[in-house]
Amino acid sequence: MKTWQKIALGAGSAVLLSAIVGFTVYQSHKNVVTVQTGKAQRQDLSSLVTASGEIRPKTYVNIGANAFGKITHLFVKEGQRVKQGQMLAQIENVQPEADMDAMQASLEAARTDAVAAEAALNTSVADLNRAKSDAERSDLDWARAQGLYKDALIAKSDFDSQRAAHQTAVAGLAQAQARVAQARAQKESADRRVGQASANVTHAADVLKKTTYQAPFDGVITNLPVREGETVVIGIQNAPGSTMMTLADMSIITAEVRVDETDIVNVELGQSAEVTIDAIPKKKFQAVVTQIGDNAIVRSTGVSTSQQITGTQEAKDFKVVVTLHDPPEDLRPGLSATAKITTATRNNVLTIPIQALTVRREGDLVPKGEKGSVQAAAPQKTASKDEIQGVFVLRNRKAEFVAVETGIAGTTDIEVLKGLNAGDEIVTGGYKVLLTLRPGASVKVDNSAPKKEEEEASAESS
Repeated sequence: MKTWQKIALGAGSAVLLSAIVGFTVYQSHKNVVTVQTGKAQRQDLSSLVTASGEIRPKTYVNIGANAFGKITHLFVKEGQRVKQGQMLAQIENVQPEADMDAMQASLEAARTDAVAAEAALNTSVADLNRAKSDAERSDLDWARAQGLYKDALIAKSDFDSQRAAHQTAVAGLAQAQARVAQARAQKESADRRVGQASANVTHAADVLKKTTYQAPFDGVITNLPVREGETVVIGIQNAPGSTMMTLADMSIITAEVRVDETDIVNVELGQSAEVTIDAIPKKKFQAVVTQIGDNAIVRSTGVSTSQQITGTQEAKDFKVVVTLHDPPEDLRPGLSATAKITTATRNNVLTIPIQALTVRREGDLVPKGEKGSVQAAAPQKTASKDEIQGVFVLRNRKAEFVAVETGIAGTTDIEVLKGLNAGDEIVTGGYKVLLTLRPGASVKVDNSAPKKEEEEASAESS
């Protein structure tokens, strides 16, 4: 064999060997999946429920009109602090005052009549006592006359005179008793007229009192929709002309928020919360849950389900009230607020990023043609009976699906109760990779990808 043939044969063999090696390397990398990973680690974890709402005072009252009339005086302004009993407003009271004077005069007249009736009763009682004395003396004289007449010691005319006198005394006693009964009835009637007049005075005084409005407690006038000269009417709450002002006790401030129905089961009285107010940025206020609503509120309408005749499948919320600790004095009702309620806290627990969790069907976990099972410690099934919740753990450059049992969830991490150990490297992304990654697939770790994506996103936004 010639020398050039040997060289050509060697070169061809080298090219063929390189092609085989390149093809083998290409095939080996063809099914490799690039992933991002994280570590299962121990840390303190808190479960939070976030809800939005507005600032409200714990105690407030809408002072409505109790009588029809024109406002003659307004003694306060919106935003003014008032003390309990301080005069707030006055509406016209000419007619109520006149009625009060008339009823007071009627009461005085009724009391005078009652005094006269009592005097007449006393006179009748005195006459009755005199008639009783006359009747007793007449009884004695009559008895004596009967004895003397029997013994023939007095004449028949004297006997008849004593009998007539006795009958007259008896009739006088009956008449005196009748006058006492009549006087007593007149006295009772006079007393009832006094009671009636007194009730009329009370009614007139109540009507007159409703023309003036005083502060029921210390607070701040947070709403004053009326002006002097306007006419107020008795009406429905929040109807024009019926609400004069709103008085709020700003010493205790709350945030009334709406919690999603899926989270309300975790909220309990006494749990701590952190409140942020849109009008006061970069400042957080500590609070505590003090009230949890029992009725669901339809999110789209704001109406309680107890007020609806038919059921609905719309999203629902529950009212939760958190009381702020040491609120600022310039806080105003109605400011938008967000509350983060801590529903559970765990110390030094094993956690993983929430995005690492994924779900696989039980039949897809074992590669075809192989016998085996998924590593799991009491696999936690999802709502579908043939699906298992777990994570992909990196072992020997392959992604192995491990079923896990989870506990509370924080903002970015979730507690792992069973299935993993501290330090296990798990697949955290990307999102599409986790959806399609199969157990046993070869993987390549590239944790710089998220940073590049973040840099590109920030560059585009700038």
